[in-house]
Amino acid sequence: MSSSSVLTDASRLSRADQVWLRLERALTLASGVVIFALVVLAVYNVLGRKMFGAPVPGYVDWTEQFMAIFAFLGLSYCQREGGHIRMDLLVSNLHGRVLWFAELLSVIFMWLMTTALIYGTWFHFTRSFDWSAPMWSRDSSIDIALPLWPAKLVVPVALAILWVRLILQIWGYWRALRTDDPQPVAVPLPQDASTQAAREAETVDG
Repeated sequence: MSSSSVLTDASRLSRADQVWLRLERALTLASGVVIFALVVLAVYNVLGRKMFGAPVPGYVDWTEQFMAIFAFLGLSYCQREGGHIRMDLLVSNLHGRVLWFAELLSVIFMWLMTTALIYGTWFHFTRSFDWSAPMWSRDSSIDIALPLWPAKLVVPVALAILWVRLILQIWGYWRALRTDDPQPVAVPLPQDASTQAAREAETVDG
């Protein structure tokens, strides 16, 4: 049993899903590496302060910058696997075309919200990135003057990747709605609590 509830087949939709999944997995792995690096940095900062009186310069600045990476780069993968927190008291009781219609509406709403967020965060990045100034004299952190634009750029890029994932899910739910397919591809299938727990345990066990 796979730890993922997303089915695959030989269709164009499923092939597109698998191609995009490679990028999502790579970005999620990068997020994990950054989290590990921050843990190492935190340990080094504590030991350096305690033993040598020399903490990591700009520790808070570095942490703030890298938080954008692990907070946003995994968004699309989590959406693909249906991992985001959601209130499904009503949806969990739906079946067939009614279920796929409800899911389609929710994903379309998320796609519209993501589109608006991409627009806003991109202009937030451009305000931070003064194209006429030298790269290291632009908007920067307070302590050690780290440039802020790379962290601000991560957000619209991650949202753009999520935007494409939502397009694929809209395609998948529309296809399921049109054909009344009980097990559509490229979308997370609904699971009861016991099935979710079993899949999570399998993931932990490797």
